[in-house]
Amino acid sequence: MDTNGVDGGHLTAFIERIEKLEEEKKVIADDIKDVYAEAKGTGFDPKIMRKIVSLRKQDRHKRQEEEEILGLYLAALGME
Repeated sequence: MDTNGVDGGHLTAFIERIEKLEEEKKVIADDIKDVYAEAKGTGFDPKIMRKIVSLRKQDRHKRQEEEEILGLYLAALGME
């Protein structure tokens, strides 16, 4: 149905696709949470593991640059 230039059928199809993907995203997020819980149960620190996952996503050059700046800031604060 076309209401004031809006194709309701087309819009509904997009909304339903988004809703399905959101549900899949929730299931995947729950699966990831379960993996972290399992890792914690075997003695690993999930907080550190999350940090490693985040670092692995970064470009190597960008990560090295951030680590250098972090080192400078820690040194300036007397924390290194």
